Amino acid sequence: MAVLTIIFDLDGTLFDTAPDLVETLNVVFAREGLAPLPYATARNLVGGGAKAMIARGIEAEGRVLSPAKLEQMLTDFITYYSDHVFGIQKPDPEILRRTVAAAGGTMKHAIMIGDSNTDICTARAAGVPVIAVDFGYSERPISEFGPDQTISHFAQLPASIAVVSSALEGYGTK
Repeated sequence: MAVLTIIFDLDGTLFDTAPDLVETLNVVFAREGLAPLPYATARNLVGGGAKAMIARGIEAEGRVLSPAKLEQMLTDFITYYSDHVFGIQKPDPEILRRTVAAAGGTMKHAIMIGDSNTDICTARAAGVPVIAVDFGYSERPISEFGPDQTISHFAQLPASIAVVSSALEGYGTK
């Protein structure tokens, strides 16, 4: 069998991205004349995407936003975050394609390991199987989003990879 390329997208699980997200949230809040949220409070808002983070942050302040204002703040959040962290946004499959290529792999022999619905959507858009961890940033049980496999501990990963890789030849890559 060909060599597998296994891509881990466990931001916040393996690498803590919360500081960048909290900074972006507080920049957007400052632009709106709102006080910044303490890191400990804002850190607990991470998960579920930027829109949910903004909405929960506003709720934590005891405020209510109109849908139009929430959308405007989301646009500001994404623009600031993109300008200060990375250019391609998930679930665009291009980010996964470039990662696999940079690792010297092929999409036909790639597996993604993720911890969010966005990761699952990214893998699906790229046509690669995905194993989800159920101990990441997800407001709902990760299994509800339909990954190929779900694990609760990294000790389960080799067996899950074996199951998923055995089906790779028939998997619809894009």
